Amino acid sequence: MKNIHKGLLSQLRLLVLVLVLLAALAAYYYHVENAVHVENVQFNSKLLGRAMPYSVVLPRGYGLITSRRVRYPVLYLLHGWSQHYNSWLQETTLRQYASEYQLIIVTPEGDNGWYTDNAGGSADQYETYVLHELIPDVESRYRTIQDRRGRAIAGNSMGGYGALKFGFKHPEIFTLAASMSGALDASARTDEASLMLIFGAPNSPTRVANDLPRLAREFPAERAPLLPYFYLDCGAEDPWLAANRDLVNILLERKIVHEYRQVPGGHIWAYWDRQVREVLRIAVERMVEPES
Repeated sequence: MKNIHKGLLSQLRLLVLVLVLLAALAAYYYHVENAVHVENVQFNSKLLGRAMPYSVVLPRGYGLITSRRVRYPVLYLLHGWSQHYNSWLQETTLRQYASEYQLIIVTPEGDNGWYTDNAGGSADQYETYVLHELIPDVESRYRTIQDRRGRAIAGNSMGGYGALKFGFKHPEIFTLAASMSGALDASARTDEASLMLIFGAPNSPTRVANDLPRLAREFPAERAPLLPYFYLDCGAEDPWLAANRDLVNILLERKIVHEYRQVPGGHIWAYWDRQVREVLRIAVERMVEPES
């Protein structure tokens, strides 16, 4: 009888130990999967003829079993000139800010291509690459909301120019286009070799087609309701301030729905670190919520 009692007691202790271990594993799994995750992806771009990287910031809970059928809105966050796809994660606290929201953030590589198809006819077709390769690749790998309601685009400096340009040229794709310290009149400038390389000679077809102020001025009034919501901000000490004010005046004149903020700051990461948090908040407001 004593042996039976001891045997039952041993089995009970083993069962308790197993349950404790399972509970600990479940708690660890929930802790890990309920945190923000960053993944780095490389895919072969046929348009650019090389491997192109991008980072993906996945929201809390993306990997939980209970979330396996949930699809999320996506913010495409473009970098500036002389920066790279990983600059947003290295230079700002984007990952921490992302923990506050249920959306996917994608930071693609744009080199110094101004998110524009090169005027020289080279393989550097950055606008087409974003639209026809990057976005489809993201949507094939991750559980995204695959229509306009679930897509926003934003960027700083060169990326701000690119984001607003995409908003005017492809309003059917994005519900929000946001610029932080955007280099908004870049296509009109001829004082830098990189700009000449991308946009070509003055009045070239590429310059005309990618002239952001012209796109805003000449966008058909009857199609204005189809435009995304435009958000712009610029620091009071930023060298691109005049270009931002000029574009805002056009938006006001055309009665194009937008929001503009001029705040203290320069063309530096400390400014963009502060403002990207606001862009995240606005993006979540403008896009649909995650859906099953």
